[in-house]
Amino acid sequence: MKSAKMSGGLVYSTDAGRMCPACRRPIAQCVCRQAKPTGATDGIVRVLCETKGRGGKSVTVIRGLALDAAALTLLGKQLKAACGSGGTVKDGVIEVQGEHLATVMALLQKQGWTVKQAGGKAA
Repeated sequence: MKSAKMSGGLVYSTDAGRMCPACRRPIAQCVCRQAKPTGATDGIVRVLCETKGRGGKSVTVIRGLALDAAALTLLGKQLKAACGSGGTVKDGVIEVQGEHLATVMALLQKQGWTVKQAGGKAA
């Protein structure tokens, strides 16, 4: 008997669309991206307050967290609850609505992160 060989190329499926080259699953169900940590690799978490492109409304932005997607979402929920406001987690960045620099920095330092304020007003 001959053994079956796997071809190296991916097939485009009209059912699933684009496929991940690493795990060979549809891009929407890719497990590779979820397992990779996001954020900067220097170990410093940067917190800043932005209003640009947000209709004049302030948003506290947290960057540089080396966490996977699930842990980042959980931390985002904790930060939003501590600040008593809404927000989002996208592209490895946590955004909390409103100016909450001091609250966010204190909570992250309490959890053991090295935190720096990046730009903007003093906390």
